[in-house]
Amino acid sequence: MLNTLDGVRDEMGVSLTPWVIWTKAWTAEENRHGDLLNKYLYLSGWVDMRQIEKTIEYLIGSGMDPWTENSTYLGLIYTSFQERATFISHGKTARHAKDHGDVKLAQICGIIAADERRHETAYTKKVEKLFEIDPNGTVLAFADVMRKKISMPAHLMYDGQGQKAQDYVCVLPPRIRRLEERAQGRTKQGPRLPFRWIYDREGTTLSA
Repeated sequence: MLNTLDGVRDEMGVSLTPWVIWTKAWTAEENRHGDLLNKYLYLSGWVDMRQIEKTIEYLIGSGMDPWTENSTYLGLIYTSFQERATFISHGKTARHAKDHGDVKLAQICGIIAADERRHETAYTKKVEKLFEIDPNGTVLAFADVMRKKISMPAHLMYDGQGQKAQDYVCVLPPRIRRLEERAQGRTKQGPRLPFRWIYDREGTTLSA
C-alpha cells in the first residue's frame, strides 16, 4: 500500500525511484517471513493447514484499511508503529516457543523479530526526517494517527465462522487496556478457548 500514497505513488508498478525500490524490497522481505512460518507450520504437522489457508484467503479477500487516506505522512507514521508491534509480537512468540521447548521456532521468530526491528528503525528515521522538514504538518498527522488508533493489517481477519466472536473481540481493547494498567506488566492467563488452526483443541490465551 505504500506505493499508493500521494507523492510517492508508483503508477505503473515498475518505477525505479529509490522509494519504490525500497518499498518493493521491504515487501519482499515481509513476504519471506510469511512463507517461512507457513512452511514451518506445514512441516510440523501440528496445525490444520487447510483451516490456515482458508483464513489467509479470507484475510486477503477482506483487504485492509489503515486509515492513512493515501497520505504519505500518515502512512509512514502508521508503519513505524506497525513495525514496532510486529517486532514485539514475534519476539514474544520466540520466547514462548523457547519456554515450551521448540528451539527451531524460537530461532525463526527471533530472526523475524530482528528484521522487524530494522524495519522499525528505518520507518522511524523517515518520520524523524518529516519532523525536521515539516514539523507542523507532521505533528498534525501524528495526532491524527493517535486519534484513529493503530489497527494491525489483519484487523479484518476471520475464519469464515467467527463473525459474532470477532464483533465481540473488537470492542474489548478499552477493557483490555484497563486490565493491563492494573496488571502492571504481569502475565495473565485468559479462558481456555478452541482454536480452529489446531483442530479445535483448546488453548489458554496469554498476554505478557
